[in-house]
Amino acid sequence: MERATIPLTLLSVLAICVISAPTKKSRDVDIYSFHINSTVNSRYAVTTITSRVANRLNESKEVHFQVKIPKNAFITKFRMTIEEKTYDGVVKKKEEAEQQYSAAVSRGESAGIVGSVGRTLEEFKTSVTVAALSKVTFELTYEELLKRRLGKYKLQINAQPMQPVADFKIDVYINEDPGISFLEVNGGLKSQELFNAVISTLASSTKEAWVNFYPTREQQTKCCGENGPNGDLIIEYDVKRPNPNGQLRASSGYFVHYFAPTDIQQIPKNVVFIIDRSGSMYGRKMDQTRVAMLKILGDLGQDDYFGLITFDSTIRVWKTELLQATERNVKQAKDFVKNIRDGGATDINAAVLKGVDMIKNPREGSASILILLTDGDPTSGETNTERIQANVKKAIDGKFPLYCLGFGFDVNFDFLEKMALENDGVARRIYEDSDADLQLQGFYEEVATPLLTDVQLKYPGAANLTQTSFRQYYNGSEIVVAGQITDNSLETLQTEVIAISKNTNVTYQDSTSAKDLIDVLPQHENFIQRLWAHLTVKQLLEKEVALTGQEKEAAKKKALDLSLKYEFVTPLTSMVVTKPQEEETQVAHKPKEGAETPKDLLPWSKDMHGFPDLHSGQQGQALPGQTVNLLSSHLYDYVGKLMMLCTLHSQVLLI
Repeated sequence: MERATIPLTLLSVLAICVISAPTKKSRDVDIYSFHINSTVNSRYAVTTITSRVANRLNESKEVHFQVKIPKNAFITKFRMTIEEKTYDGVVKKKEEAEQQYSAAVSRGESAGIVGSVGRTLEEFKTSVTVAALSKVTFELTYEELLKRRLGKYKLQINAQPMQPVADFKIDVYINEDPGISFLEVNGGLKSQELFNAVISTLASSTKEAWVNFYPTREQQTKCCGENGPNGDLIIEYDVKRPNPNGQLRASSGYFVHYFAPTDIQQIPKNVVFIIDRSGSMYGRKMDQTRVAMLKILGDLGQDDYFGLITFDSTIRVWKTELLQATERNVKQAKDFVKNIRDGGATDINAAVLKGVDMIKNPREGSASILILLTDGDPTSGETNTERIQANVKKAIDGKFPLYCLGFGFDVNFDFLEKMALENDGVARRIYEDSDADLQLQGFYEEVATPLLTDVQLKYPGAANLTQTSFRQYYNGSEIVVAGQITDNSLETLQTEVIAISKNTNVTYQDSTSAKDLIDVLPQHENFIQRLWAHLTVKQLLEKEVALTGQEKEAAKKKALDLSLKYEFVTPLTSMVVTKPQEEETQVAHKPKEGAETPKDLLPWSKDMHGFPDLHSGQQGQALPGQTVNLLSSHLYDYVGKLMMLCTLHSQVLLI
């Protein structure tokens, strides 16, 4: 097949980071082969990390394997091969795995800190003792559905082997049936010294693309010295959209429908920004919020109407009603924002209800949005979070979405997440970094251009559908629906999308031959079924946050059953691997955004066994040398406080 090489550039959504433990310059522990292979079929990415490590010493040695994967991803396989014997992970209900892990901790057999969560990544780590002059192979696979944001799908691969590797390869293959409209590659791994090691190729049909990164040991040494490469390979692309009705694919009785029309007029919006100015927003948080809001106000369209509310224990409204985003009104709003000062408690209930009151009677043909930014718990007025959620849900009454932005890690993220999901929105954490203002602006850009409201999708002859009702569709995003074709005699698959455009109702209808939908390579024939399962579990986990009683338990049970069937490591399941020669186990957990690690799972909660020695870089002497574990959990809060008190050894990766 003819290939045409093209240049590339990029950002991130899939992220991998493999880091070996620090080694001596003599390479007593040598990573002699390091491969990352990622295959993307119709936005569904399956990535495998394989690290082969040799112990060159005449004595046994502990070997470490650490990886970072995207929060959207589910681990589906973990395997170790030692002395030609393979040890595979088994996915179990989380409670069963936790019992095994807690029992190991109580016996002093846990290996200590092994996981933490960053912005878009989750970190997993394991270690195993390798006999003298022996080798071990680690292999980890995870899967995710790439999400379209601002007109792009993004795949980020971060590699830090911490030494030059003789056999270092990153291979990415992308297959998109409608064709790839653009493809770019960038990142730190495409540095001047390594530029020639990156090759990007787009097939003449534009349906397939390849990105390969094969740096020689000499290139790695020249670029990065004895520590080897440390950086990103970031791949960004979009697909052609010849059919405004969307793209359909089907295989093995399952289908997926991608819907992202572009030939639609923008709907004027009504937006109210509700900004926390309590005492905890003091300093950089408030400064960054002001910077972001000044930029956001400048980006409002002239047909948009907007309002500003600031709050601590009292509510301050810029204007009592929404005003059009004229040049004069925007200038006055910017002056208001420049003078926001922090101080006082946090009355979230009154602030959000005031925002609802301002926006509850929208103009005809417009789309309304509420955006709340806060960094803490409610501490004034109504402070019961359940009552606040009930008050807000009743006031909004399903008329428009509420987006909740939680600033930092002191915020009650579970509270914000449930309040957003109950009102057709999402919650997003804003990280306290130098680019917090850009994070705020980036979120706003995602919802700045509504194109459709009240979107309903229908599929006669199909069942077990993922979400088919969406409050709003924004420019640059994509609606994805998957399901099961229950009628085996179905010759055509029909789709119908009903929505409200700027000033009218619109309908998109399509009918496609079932035979024409099936165009999947044999080695990838089950990916649509796995995509359906992945998306179903994701949505069930989100849905159950906002449910109660039997409905909550039913959603949780369905998500658990699918996680076990398809071997996904989710917040409901864990992967257990029995270590060589003994009955001790390692456990891979999937953390939940905003959740703290249960006390009995913290490595220092049982007689301090397994707490890493920060000076030697080795596990505490109480631990047996053969112990292995792999536990992902939310340690960020603990680590943030710890980092203020001490400097950690480079082997303990905690961010």
